[in-house]
Amino acid sequence: MKRKALKAAVPYTLPVMMGYIFLGMAFGILLHNTNVPDGWALFMSIFVYAGSMQFVAIELLTAPFAPFSAALVTLMVNARHLFYGLSMLEPFKIMGKLKPYMIFSLSDETYSLECAAEPPEGVDGKYFLFFIALLDQSYWVAGTLAGILAGNIIPIDSTGIDFAMTALFLVIFLEQWEGTRNHLPALAGLLVTALCLILTGSDNFLLFSMAGILLFLLLFRRQCAGKGKQQ
Repeated sequence: MKRKALKAAVPYTLPVMMGYIFLGMAFGILLHNTNVPDGWALFMSIFVYAGSMQFVAIELLTAPFAPFSAALVTLMVNARHLFYGLSMLEPFKIMGKLKPYMIFSLSDETYSLECAAEPPEGVDGKYFLFFIALLDQSYWVAGTLAGILAGNIIPIDSTGIDFAMTALFLVIFLEQWEGTRNHLPALAGLLVTALCLILTGSDNFLLFSMAGILLFLLLFRRQCAGKGKQQ
């Protein structure tokens, strides 16, 4: 049963694998180029696993100690996970003992897959979701390890390498756009985010945009509920 679920989950995670291997490498290389020991990169990818926040954490680790500022930045960067969690209350009811790990491993890309992917007939839905999450994190950890090794072997200029996270977001967005006929949620997300960016500025727009998107989805739930996939 578990093997069948793993086999079914692998194809869904391949786009994330292509992104996470290189993102993990970028993170490993960037952290290696600081005075932080390499072991911290692997530790963070296993026990923190926070995607974009790990890139932000590089600056926090190398800056003067400021716990309140670090906590506020972390909240702002990861505030979107509050909304992720609310939307996954129902799907995670079936997870049982696996639920704590599912909550921990809910990255942006994993959330996107778990919302859109449906287990094939005869595949256990619980383990299907679990293996999606586990595979995604394994890609990130493998990429981080590769980045650490590359940074130790080859001198690499890390300028601009952190743009890899933005590039992956764009790829996931385009994949979801092409996979559904209902583009209302995506268009609403773009519009609300653009308005919040204009009104609140680049330092504060994230939390406001996520709240605005949630409000829109609640008000227009029926219009956004269609799952019609491209034929």
